[in-house]
Amino acid sequence: MPERLLLTGNHAAAYGAMLSRAEVISAYPITPQTMIVELLSELTASGKLDATFITVESEHSAMAACVGASAAGSRTYTATSGQGLALMHEMLHWAVGARLPVVLTNVSRAMAPGWSIWSDQTDILSQRDIGWMMLFAESVQEAQDFVIWSYKVAEQVYLPAMVGMDAFILSHTAEPLIVHDQSAVDAYLPKFQPIYDLDPAEPRAYGGLVNRDHYFELRYKIFEAMERAGRLLVEAGEEFGETLGRRYTPLEEYLLDDADYVIVSAGALTSNVRQAVREARRNGIKVGLLRLVAFRPFPFAAMRRVLAGRKKVAVLDRNMGPGHSGIFAAEIRSAMYGMPDAPPIFGYVVGLGGRDVRVDTVADVLYDLITREEPELALFVGVKGLAIGPVRTHLEVRR
Repeated sequence: MPERLLLTGNHAAAYGAMLSRAEVISAYPITPQTMIVELLSELTASGKLDATFITVESEHSAMAACVGASAAGSRTYTATSGQGLALMHEMLHWAVGARLPVVLTNVSRAMAPGWSIWSDQTDILSQRDIGWMMLFAESVQEAQDFVIWSYKVAEQVYLPAMVGMDAFILSHTAEPLIVHDQSAVDAYLPKFQPIYDLDPAEPRAYGGLVNRDHYFELRYKIFEAMERAGRLLVEAGEEFGETLGRRYTPLEEYLLDDADYVIVSAGALTSNVRQAVREARRNGIKVGLLRLVAFRPFPFAAMRRVLAGRKKVAVLDRNMGPGHSGIFAAEIRSAMYGMPDAPPIFGYVVGLGGRDVRVDTVADVLYDLITREEPELALFVGVKGLAIGPVRTHLEVRR
């Protein structure tokens, strides 16, 4: 039977790896993800998790060990954050090019300098073009479940996947968690059976030099696999609901049926967006929430279907691409390009370096969205000395 516990997001991610029966875990501690690998080391040492736990000297080595273990046919897992993910960068490419379904939890934190350990999604989004699938968890439950969901798809398309979780806001917050029954997870996620694995009896060469006659085709196959992953995420999310009781989708819609205005968000700040949307609805404003769950593969068709015909769209980015805009806003503008009924996309950069994004912050954004005539690439919310609108929000005025 499923077990109900009160756990942090970090411990929930560890439970996700345990329920997935990860066989090799390679890790290097870094704040604020350390509790994930600490718990996994305890679970492994106690025998509750039948896995090999490898301690290494850096995050680069942690991913290198995962690459080797996955190539040998093992289900592998690791976790990192911020500067650690940046140090992994080269080996992240190796995992994709070698077509290895490694799963990684990234507790997203701001990149240094200035030195920061607080929530910011720029670290994970700076890896967006490597070829990893990317999911963003909003809750402790999803921090666990998305690890399982990721393995289900990764091991069908032979691409790695990372689950993003907001530093401290989710990683260190305790929420009720349903720990799924192991037999039910096993039914959903059978043992990994790789097409090829390292076998001394059948020697092969791996990672060798590729000439111009073959490299292009290898990259195309990665692109093709990511497109298949988009369809499989939907199917695997529905199967998750049938087998484990919680249905997941690449996009989550909330109060969108008659919405004129849409706020798009990803990650833990979505909870405050949802509350702000509820309050706005009580005040007669037709606004809804669209939550971006899967960033890679990007849900182009679903995004176009949901946003077409709306009056205005606000995209909340807890990240920034200097010289352009918030990264989610840029991607959504690209997805909507060329549609005759595409709404104007207003980009709002919020919460960098762990700055609070409160319900009132979202209400300020909504007021600015309604009253601003022309969209801008990036509007910065909460920067000292800057303001996007009056101190009193539209919602407060209506009350």
